Amino acid sequence: MLCIACNNNASDNSKNSSADSAKTKAGISEKPFGNFEGKAVTEYTIANASGMQVSILNYGGTVTKIITKDKNGKDGDVILGYDSLSGYLQKTNPYFGCLVGRYANRIANGKFTLDGNEYTLAANNNGQSLHGGLKGYDKVVWRAEKPAGDSSLKLTFLSKDGEEGYPGNLNVEVIYSLSSANELKIEYKATTDKATPVNLTNHCYFNLSAGADSTILGHELMLNADKYTPVNDKLIPLGKHVDVKNTPFDFANSKMIGRDIDSVKGGYDHNWVLNRKGNGLEKIAVLSHPASGRMVEVYTTEPGIQFYSGNFLDGTLTGCKGGKPYVLHGGLCLETQHFPDSPNQPSFPNTILKPGETYTHTAVYKFSVK
Repeated sequence: MLCIACNNNASDNSKNSSADSAKTKAGISEKPFGNFEGKAVTEYTIANASGMQVSILNYGGTVTKIITKDKNGKDGDVILGYDSLSGYLQKTNPYFGCLVGRYANRIANGKFTLDGNEYTLAANNNGQSLHGGLKGYDKVVWRAEKPAGDSSLKLTFLSKDGEEGYPGNLNVEVIYSLSSANELKIEYKATTDKATPVNLTNHCYFNLSAGADSTILGHELMLNADKYTPVNDKLIPLGKHVDVKNTPFDFANSKMIGRDIDSVKGGYDHNWVLNRKGNGLEKIAVLSHPASGRMVEVYTTEPGIQFYSGNFLDGTLTGCKGGKPYVLHGGLCLETQHFPDSPNQPSFPNTILKPGETYTHTAVYKFSVK
């Protein structure tokens, strides 16, 4: 019955998205979205000349909507989310659309050692620390600015020394921008006054059908990666790279997500080791939905990507868009990142930021139809 309800949401979702699109002109607009801890929460909407829209909250840097056209020119919202702030504030919100940090993904046992000192973090996920702890960057109000022009939003946040157990005052800056070519660019930057691990990403859940399909199992995915990092039963990497060839983890050639998912215990929630040519921005993934024709190409400067297939969605979240439930595999995440648990894994790429250095990370999600 849940699947049927989700399918019924398709027409409503598309109609609402189309109506919003018709009212929105190219540029950036804003509207109140509630209050959190005595601070005003605002939803900013960036629109381009072709009608694509991206809406972002200063709460958690959360992307609330991505409205883009299908092959027939019909608008649809292609990410999961809620109709109001109360949805994003519920304790069971699975990081819909938000910025995550200070360290995205998991750190084993909520501990790491740096410069001879052991640091203890909040163990908020089966004894592990996940996405920054109890109150990560997804649960704070960021300072928002609209830079010159009408296509970007700049968010800044000071993460104080000792916050969630992490050392150092970390100044974080994230710029969301939308190009005329339907590219959503996310540029991350951070500096610190004490050595600290840093790993920032965005946690959008995509469903390119815009609600027409209740799950993403019919989507097709390509990942430019020959290896992935296998995990234990608590989703902590084992510290090695394993070839994906002839395994369910092989997405080197585009394939339907549902084809092999039943062969992966619990579903996909793993880090792929990207085939990179250098340190610049490179295309590393392509996600497509054959029925709608929508496609998104993912570019990043990072060494890895976490593909998460919405394994913990179960239809119980409240306040979902249109009042319809999000069921198992109702959306998927493509999180450009450093590898999970890197502070405890010497063989993984370095994630320690030191004073005088600048952390940078760029990700681009380019939308089109085919």
